[in-house]
Parts: sequence; structure tokens; C-alpha cells
Amino acid sequence: MEQYNILIVEDDKEIRDGIEIFLKSQNYNVFKAADGVEGLEMIEKQEIHLAIVDIMMPRMDGVTMTLKLREKYEFPVIMLSAKSEETDKVIGLNIGADDYVTKPFTPLELMARVNSQLRRYTKFASKSAVTEKSDRVHIIGGIELNEDTVEVFVDGKQVKLTPIEFKILTLLMKNPGRVYSAEEIYERVWNEKAINTDTIMVHVRNIRDKIEINPKEPKYLKVVWGVGYKMEKQP
Repeated sequence: MEQYNILIVEDDKEIRDGIEIFLKSQNYNVFKAADGVEGLEMIEKQEIHLAIVDIMMPRMDGVTMTLKLREKYEFPVIMLSAKSEETDKVIGLNIGADDYVTKPFTPLELMARVNSQLRRYTKFASKSAVTEKSDRVHIIGGIELNEDTVEVFVDGKQVKLTPIEFKILTLLMKNPGRVYSAEEIYERVWNEKAINTDTIMVHVRNIRDKIEINPKEPKYLKVVWGVGYKMEKQP
């Protein structure tokens, strides 16, 4: 079983040491820092899987520290605060914290939050690395299509497609090299029997204008005369 590295950033030594005892009892590796500056230094040195960060600290507070670490890191952050004001909580969650615990808290409550965040994070990390990238993001040459965000980028620059254009391009990009007849494209995109497929020709022309450098000599979206359309596989 993997051992997780947890960073405690808290200026109160008693609280810091108390949290450490409970984390170690759950077999976590613990790293400690007394303020945001020390916390960021520790993150640069160690691979951290979760940080418990106090909001009110000298030198650099927890909000500033979380903002800075979010520029580079995605691991979960649980914020601690002596105040129970809702505004404090909103600030914490708006700047990239994943959870929020108000002092005084019970060790069991904090441990439950830690365990929950680590479970969620490791599940998300493995999903994004394997499933999401392969199943929901499609890349052919310089074209990248993301089904989750409904975005298309050509050579790093975003292009705007209509919902129908996006559906047609998604169908073709999911199966590069496969030729689809106009009837098949129509039936898959509109989910009904094809009556008039002239509309497909118009949509394909519009997509080409947006994704091809030279639409008259397309590199990606090709016509297979008498058969249909395909996205050309790229080396």
C-alpha cells in the first residue's frame, strides 16, 4: 500500500504536533511547516499528496500560500480556520482549497476529511491519466478535440464550432481513417433516418474552413468520392 505524504502548515506548534500524532497513527508520512513560506519550500523539496493549511499565519497566510501552490500543483488542500464565518470558508474554497475545517475540530473529523480527499484525488488522478485522456480527448495532428469541455484547438488556437459541427467532427476524429457516408453521419448526429444529406456537405465545408490551413487542399477532413468523409490519420 502506498504511503501518502501529508504537509501540515500551522503556526501553532501544539496544534501542528497534535495533528502529526493522529496522521502518523494512520500510517501517513508527515511534514511540517510553521508558515506559508516554509510550506512552499517544503512542497518544492518533497512530493506532497495533501496539505492541511491554516488560514491565519505570520509571514505568509494560508490563502496566499494556496494561491501560489495552485499555480503548479493539484493535490488536495484542507484549510483550517479559528473562525466559523461563512466568508472565510468561501474565500478558502474560491482560491483552490478542496475542504475546510473549523477550529476546534476533533481528530476523527479531520482524519475523515483527509481520507476522503485522498480517496477522491487518487481516483481522479488515475482516471485523468488513463481514461479521460484516452476516451474523451482526441488528437489528430495539430487538432485537439475535448468532449468534456466541448472545445477544439487547431495548432494550440481555439476554434469555435456549432454544436452540430462539433458532433460531426467528434464522430470522425474518434475513428480516424474510417470513411462515413453522408447518410451514416446524418443518422448518428441527428439520431433519425437520413432524408436530405445535402446539409452534411454544408457542415463539412464549414468545419474545413475552421480547421484547415487551406480548405481547398485539406490535410485533415477528406472526401472519399462516391463514398463519404473521413479524418485522415496523421503520422
